[in-house]
Amino acid sequence: MKGDRGKCAPGSRGGGLLVIGDVVTDVVVRHATPPARGTDTAARIRTLPGGAGANVACWAARWGCRDVRLLARVGTDSAAWHLDVLRRAGVRAELVVDEEAPTATVVALVGADAERTFLTDSGAALRLSSADWSPSLLDGIGHLHVSGYLFFAPASRAAALLALREARHRGIPTSVDPASAGFLAELGADRFLAAVDGVGLLLPNADEARLLTGLPEPADAAAALSRRFPLVAVTLGVHGVLLAVSGAVSAHVTAEPVRAPVDSTGAGDAFTGGFLAARLAGATAAEAAAAGCRSGAEAVAGVGARPPRHRDPSCSSPRPPE
Repeated sequence: MKGDRGKCAPGSRGGGLLVIGDVVTDVVVRHATPPARGTDTAARIRTLPGGAGANVACWAARWGCRDVRLLARVGTDSAAWHLDVLRRAGVRAELVVDEEAPTATVVALVGADAERTFLTDSGAALRLSSADWSPSLLDGIGHLHVSGYLFFAPASRAAALLALREARHRGIPTSVDPASAGFLAELGADRFLAAVDGVGLLLPNADEARLLTGLPEPADAAAALSRRFPLVAVTLGVHGVLLAVSGAVSAHVTAEPVRAPVDSTGAGDAFTGGFLAARLAGATAAEAAAAGCRSGAEAVAGVGARPPRHRDPSCSSPRPPE
């Protein structure tokens, strides 16, 4: 794609993209030194929109998909703000407002090496339910992507499975990213794999691929997973991505170099958004992986999990609610 925007508008070869996932308020804490226990540590702190599902949707729109839709659940505390941010990013969001739980919040602790550690309050995100789903959401859709976070709670897992079943019934391609090695370990690899059986594309990172297979080498894990899923893309951070098909690694796509990485929050979501936008525009798996790597490189060059404002003003927004 060479940085130019592909096309996946309604009526094109690809159709639209529907993402079902999470909308999160991110509190990004950048600290040059490790936090000092029991006292102060200097940090730069920003409150930004996030959430794996919402991030993927924004990055797909950033890379040219003109029909991107999102289903998620948020609290009354910040629903209007998140809806406005998503609209400005070019995402048609169906946000179910939860009267009982606040919007999910993640505190992202980002060290000097740009690596991040998350503290997560799932809030309303995992309260998405089957009642929030409508088959009409798939009208005009060429691909359904489900955030793996939804599989970590019974209600949201039921909603995700319902959507995946309907997509398969209609012959719409599907994908899932496992989303969190920590939550995945709690749920168990076998339960997760059983839940996502039948998905066409799996997008784990290296840690998640290891957890799902018990194999220490990402290439071996990618190959093993591709015996269960038609296409597997295992992201390796600065080492790029492995593609695997039919029990073997089919390609190793190198990462885009980043001179001064700032924040790796949302890099995997950026990869997924770029990958799916390219696939919907007709790219091969390897071409889509290269597009995803370019998207991930753009993500780590800025603060937060969404497209940088200097590259995409559509993600600018008013201040978040207090």
